[in-house]
Order: sequence, then structure tokens, then C-alpha cells
Amino acid sequence: MKIGNLNDFIGGWFMGDFNPTIKKTTNFEIAIKKYKKGDFEKTHFHKIATEFTIIVCGKVIMNNIEYSEGDIILINPGESTDFKCLTDVVTTVIKTPSVKNDKFTLN
Repeated sequence: MKIGNLNDFIGGWFMGDFNPTIKKTTNFEIAIKKYKKGDFEKTHFHKIATEFTIIVCGKVIMNNIEYSEGDIILINPGESTDFKCLTDVVTTVIKTPSVKNDKFTLN
């Protein structure tokens, strides 16, 4: 058995092909991310990885569409998105496969 705490990891990313991680794998990455109202990420895309963003709680805008608790957004390789928090937000993010240096910012 191995025990960890989300505070031990960087940006909520706790499983994937990076350090620190509770389980090293190239198959996927998983994060539980916490944001404050007004937090945002610039428009970006992944060339290889498919990303699944699950809104656990709160409200966000991605590509001018509002999402809230329970919404699951699938972002395919090459599709770009931005991200802005309308409230405090918790997300679960899964990317497959886990690929280093696969995030490309557009602005």
C-alpha cells in the first residue's frame, strides 16, 4: 500500500509519466485540480493526448460555453480550448496517453 496526499503533488497531478507521482505510467495522467473564481488557463491544445475534464463542482467557461457540476468535456488531440472559472471550481482531469511536453499554448 502506498499513501499520498494531493498536497504532495504538483497542480493536482498525481498519476502519470512525471514526478512526483503516486503511480508512474505512460498510459494516462490524472489530476484533481482546485481553482478560485477568476482563475484561467490560456488557449492550448495537445498534439497527442486526449483530455477529459470533469467539472466536480463550480462553473467554468471553455470556448465560450458554460459548464457546471457533472459536465464531462472530451477534448481530442489538436482541438484547442481555454478555461476560465466563474466560481470556485474543482475538476478531475484525465489525459491519455501521458505524454511529456504535449501542451501547446496559442496566446
